[in-house]
Amino acid sequence: MGAMFRSEEMALCQLFIQPEAAYLSVSELGETGTVQFRDLNGDVNYFQRKFVNEVRRCDEMERKLRYIEAEVQKDGVPIEDNLKELPRAPNPREIIDLEARIEKTENDILELSQNAVNLKSNYLELMELRHVLEKTQVFFTENQGSLLLLYQQEEANDSITRALINEEMNQIQTASSRGRLEFVAGVINRERMPAFERMLWRISRGNVFLRQASLEKPLEDPSTGNQIYKTAFVAFFQGEQLKSRIKKVCSGFHASLYPCPNSHSERMDMLKGVRTRLEDLNLVLNQTHDHRQRVLHSVAKELPIWTVMVRKMKAIYHTMNLFNMDVSKKCLIGECWVPISDLTVVQHCLSEGSRLCGNSIPSFLNVIHTDEDPPTFNRTNRFTRGFQNLIDAYGIASYREANPALYTIVTFPFLFSIMFGDAGHGLIMFLFALYMVIGEKKLMAQKSTNEIWNIFFGGRYIILLMGLFSIYTGVIYNDVFSKSTNVFGSNWYVNKSAFPNFETLSKTRLQLLDPKQAYIDYPYPVGMDPVWALAENKIIFLNSYKMKLSIIFGVVHMIFGVCMSVVNIMHFRKYSSFFLEFLPQLIFLLLLFAYLVFLMFLKWVLYSTAYDGQFSESCAPSILITFINMMLFGKSKPPKPCKEFMFEGQETMQKVCVYAALVCIPILLLGKPLYFACTRRTKKGKVHTNGLAPQDIELQTNGVPSPSDAVAAKDSHDDHEAFGEVMIHQAIHTIEYVLSTISHTASYLRLWALSLAHAQLSEVLWNMVLRQGLQAEEENKWMKCGLLFLAFGAWAFFTLAILVMMEGLSAFLHTLRLHWVEFMSKFYEGQGYAFQPFCFKTILDAEDAPTSDD
Repeated sequence: MGAMFRSEEMALCQLFIQPEAAYLSVSELGETGTVQFRDLNGDVNYFQRKFVNEVRRCDEMERKLRYIEAEVQKDGVPIEDNLKELPRAPNPREIIDLEARIEKTENDILELSQNAVNLKSNYLELMELRHVLEKTQVFFTENQGSLLLLYQQEEANDSITRALINEEMNQIQTASSRGRLEFVAGVINRERMPAFERMLWRISRGNVFLRQASLEKPLEDPSTGNQIYKTAFVAFFQGEQLKSRIKKVCSGFHASLYPCPNSHSERMDMLKGVRTRLEDLNLVLNQTHDHRQRVLHSVAKELPIWTVMVRKMKAIYHTMNLFNMDVSKKCLIGECWVPISDLTVVQHCLSEGSRLCGNSIPSFLNVIHTDEDPPTFNRTNRFTRGFQNLIDAYGIASYREANPALYTIVTFPFLFSIMFGDAGHGLIMFLFALYMVIGEKKLMAQKSTNEIWNIFFGGRYIILLMGLFSIYTGVIYNDVFSKSTNVFGSNWYVNKSAFPNFETLSKTRLQLLDPKQAYIDYPYPVGMDPVWALAENKIIFLNSYKMKLSIIFGVVHMIFGVCMSVVNIMHFRKYSSFFLEFLPQLIFLLLLFAYLVFLMFLKWVLYSTAYDGQFSESCAPSILITFINMMLFGKSKPPKPCKEFMFEGQETMQKVCVYAALVCIPILLLGKPLYFACTRRTKKGKVHTNGLAPQDIELQTNGVPSPSDAVAAKDSHDDHEAFGEVMIHQAIHTIEYVLSTISHTASYLRLWALSLAHAQLSEVLWNMVLRQGLQAEEENKWMKCGLLFLAFGAWAFFTLAILVMMEGLSAFLHTLRLHWVEFMSKFYEGQGYAFQPFCFKTILDAEDAPTSDD
């Protein structure tokens, strides 16, 4: 936890690495993830850098790996992506072997794919030829007699059918009278057949006799593997000129034409040969597919390892492009930010890189001084990472600024639980988070692409603490699914003299209990007395109770935020801010709003039903009215024997508090600007005069300003401008702080409002859903059980969906707002930038993360 108090100390280092050891040294640094490199070649085009060719080689290998992965996934071969241990980047000697293996694998898969496409193309052609021979057999056996018989036997219901048959008979008769018929047979895509038929009719002017038959089973496209539906056709015609036209149309519609003999015996022999060739080709296809599967299965085992190694190689060469070559071109120079605690780790990585390459000249690093702001690095673990992300979402802390995440671990779930105070709902949230925490390794290995689940899983420890704290506040509120629990018995009792038996008491709907007579002197052991669940004035009592708690916790939280600014003041040695900012802010907050909290506790202590006279419960003053009178210097006249003030000297004390708070405002407004002006004037006098007269005073010409006068005038202008900026900034800061103390205090009332809304919504859901099932007036017990089952299901669904999910999200957002605005604005600037080390694990996770397009 000490590492989270503020960001770690960073150092800007210069690395001097021998070119032979650069690759291995950067590889070792990438495994540890301890340095953030700077680009020393910002003015050089990326394509002109030293290692751009190596990066291109890695890009080419990535392209080959993507092709291999696509082929593996296309065949449905599983890829084992869960590597127990990530492989290290290959050394320079292994890069050539890796590149050769990837290239050989790509060529093998390309050759297998091309062979498979060629075989499937041959298979498709033979299948189409077989269908042409089978489907068109009936076309060649038809003759004029068969058409006439068909005409006689056809009982056509309309004139169109008879006209078509007459037209076919006339075409065959005309063609037979002129000479021998010719034909073209082939296969065409089914969706193109209507347009194809119309085109043939138009180019031949009706002199083509076309017959067609659809193929029942779809065929497979050799290139894509998609199913295609085709139709076999035969076009009868006469004349070479018409034959040429028909073939051009077939070519335009991408129809496949196949030779078809005229005689029946030749067609049967060809069909028999085609079937034999299909059986042989099918056997070869199966063997080719089995061989391809064996190759792809062996490749799938190596593919994740190759991918990780190539990505690491590319990251190394990309990082080496950030380095600069020294004048002698014998050493690479790099600059990087390093946490001071990891300097020994970086030095060890450089030594290990030199040792692995066998270089006798060691690499070393130098820590250099710079005025540049270092990056912010907060070392976190699985537990603290979620809370740190909440703070970083508002803004990265400035370098060495106090880190609010350390305190957010406690304050965030506590303020959330005040608004979400129900032990039952908190238990559901706690169990859900506990499931994610216990199975985090298994769930993390699954790498889910569900964005909502990833958000919940990333904040599993936040949800765990929110659920745990909600159980605690639910016990304090005595609220479990909107019902109270009677563990210790009630401290209220009914006077037996007024109600001698239980029957008389049960007939009384409303019973007023006097705290003087019906309440035991000592308080209830834990939380709220369960009798308040039956009280008619329950909401009034809880309103007052929770509203005062909200103010108390809000003021304490803001005071803590103001006190946290001392940590930054002392660390950055801005001692003037301690007296001119911190003390006036703290005094202003304490004298007004801490005094308001003091009055609440004083009222609880002094006034009681056990007292009479001035300190009786009827004389208890309103804290709100007292505070308003304090601010406006007003008075009120309570009835006797009550008094306006709780103790002697309260009026004088309140006036002193208001006047002292008002005095703090001009100190906040003018303190820092005046201090800035005084300190600048002192520094200016020391620099320009130094107790001596200017040496060139005698050389000055009247009316012509000397260079020293010009510099003095420029410094005066800069001082005036800087003073104006400080004055404007301080005025804005003062107005914002004074007004925000009021608005922020009122903002904490959301703790009361959301807590009340959650409790009332839970109670309404219980009374309107589950209670209806419990009070169902059904004589049949099975029917009553069914209604109760349905009522419980509806109540459980709405409890999870509305009270746990929606109310939980609402309370989470309001808690986040209280931390970002009300708490962190008192001391947190958030003007830094994050430390982004060169780390292989981060690079690989970022590349594997699904994008929004996926």
